[in-house]
Amino acid sequence: MRLCTKALCLFLVFTACEDTSSKKVYKPQSSGNINDLSVVIDNSLWDSSVGEAIRSTVGAPLYGLPQDEPQFSLRQIPSSVFSGFVKNTRLVLKITKGVASSTKFYTNPYASPQKMVVVNGMTNEEIVDQLNTNQAKIKKAFKVQEIQEKQRRSKKALFNSESITNQLGINIQFPSVYRIAKQENDFFWIRRDIKTGTVNLLLYTLPYDKSLTEDELAKRVIKVRDSIGKQYIEGPVEGSYMTTENAYTAFFGKAKVANLNSFETKSIWQVKDAFMSGPFINYWIQDTLNNRYLVAEGFVFAPSVQKRDYVFELEAIIQSIGIKQ
Repeated sequence: MRLCTKALCLFLVFTACEDTSSKKVYKPQSSGNINDLSVVIDNSLWDSSVGEAIRSTVGAPLYGLPQDEPQFSLRQIPSSVFSGFVKNTRLVLKITKGVASSTKFYTNPYASPQKMVVVNGMTNEEIVDQLNTNQAKIKKAFKVQEIQEKQRRSKKALFNSESITNQLGINIQFPSVYRIAKQENDFFWIRRDIKTGTVNLLLYTLPYDKSLTEDELAKRVIKVRDSIGKQYIEGPVEGSYMTTENAYTAFFGKAKVANLNSFETKSIWQVKDAFMSGPFINYWIQDTLNNRYLVAEGFVFAPSVQKRDYVFELEAIIQSIGIKQ
């Protein structure tokens, strides 16, 4: 009897001392379309200068598209309605008035995966100031979340990219609905058909030149992509080919791809002597270990329909690139 009592005491002691800190708290699966943003804000604030600030910052048109399309599709939700399954949306921007001015970022507060940003202020002016000051950080946080979500969904059915890996020395992930339309040495043209056109990805390499200034690099990007278009991307009319639209001011900036410094270009392409055009994103990835630029460009031909989601899909594919060591 004493042995049973001792055994019971030892069991209770070990059970009481068991570390529960590693136990995961269950959180429901988040929901929502890619780049859909729930804005939790009372109606009076949504119709005020605060709502205008949200629409002109987080909801501003995305640069590099032929028509105005917001980077995020905004859905206003009054605070009183933000409960239950409504809290499970993947992207949440919450506005609170009457609280000390601040902007706070949260990961998976109610669901997983989820990114929530809470903007506080005692007055409308303070909230607007927080939005204006932190808009770049807010948009980046939401974009990173959506890139990851798009990549997660794409992994359900991936294209076998072994030929690209063997030729270019990179890993890249894109859906199996794509195909290799053209391959010549270190040049790959990858595309998929959509109802109104095509979604396209170009991959090729160039020698690295560390002496180039940013202005020189910007000029070279356009010159090179026009020569690539002339050589590989023919148009529907004999002698026509893809080139850069000169009338549209290109965006040039710095980015990270494969954890490497990259030069980013966004603008509009057109086909010489044909009525065809659309958006493109172009990255010169500085692969200094291999003394080269890895160029990754996505372009979309989709007349009469919105193009934001197609460009975003291409960006998610490019961000999946990894350089093999």
